[in-house]
Amino acid sequence: MGGPGEWFAHVSVAASGYGDAVSRRPDFSQSVRMLIAHLAATMKEFRHIDANAILVVAGEARRASRGTVKPLCFLNGKRRDRLGRRKPLVTFHGHRVLYAITLRPLFFRKSTPRQRVATILHELFHIAPAFDGTLDHQRRHAQAGDDFEAAFRPIERRYWKRIPPEVLEGFSYDGEVRVLQWLEKPQSWLPTERTTHRAHYTERHLFEGVMRMKTRAPRARLDLQ
Repeated sequence: MGGPGEWFAHVSVAASGYGDAVSRRPDFSQSVRMLIAHLAATMKEFRHIDANAILVVAGEARRASRGTVKPLCFLNGKRRDRLGRRKPLVTFHGHRVLYAITLRPLFFRKSTPRQRVATILHELFHIAPAFDGTLDHQRRHAQAGDDFEAAFRPIERRYWKRIPPEVLEGFSYDGEVRVLQWLEKPQSWLPTERTTHRAHYTERHLFEGVMRMKTRAPRARLDLQ
């Protein structure tokens, strides 16, 4: 696993000094990567997870969701399925990306630290044990229903009791943070006919933007959507 610096797009420092102001804000992308790496190292339910193959970005609102996970491959990591559909290739500083987690405005603007950590765990829990760029069909909400929460909640509670302060710190912050966002977002799959659609996305199609985190006081009951 490479160093944290491999995983984040760089902002050029303008002569005006604005670039310096942006770079002084905490790097939330690094906080998320630290959490994912710690989960993979300490929780048996997430040992199949490779932080280098997961891209986490800030995105637009989607109903009352705090986060969503998107598979970037077909079964067994293939880019083409039996119907002939192709997915674009996504790489980040030389690493192939198999999953993209999008954090929604509610994650940043209206969440407790525990809700933020639980959101990341929740999305990772959807990932297939084979870690091949697909999701676990047995853990889709439509398939699992209440069984998903019954399986997930004990894991979330166990991790919350052991999360190190240095991992939690970034999720407790109140103020402006830096986080990756799409400059040009990949399609779910490429059209079958010959087109000019981009087939390969890299760090050049991301930028490091600024999000305002507003951290709520914790409540007795965890409300995660």
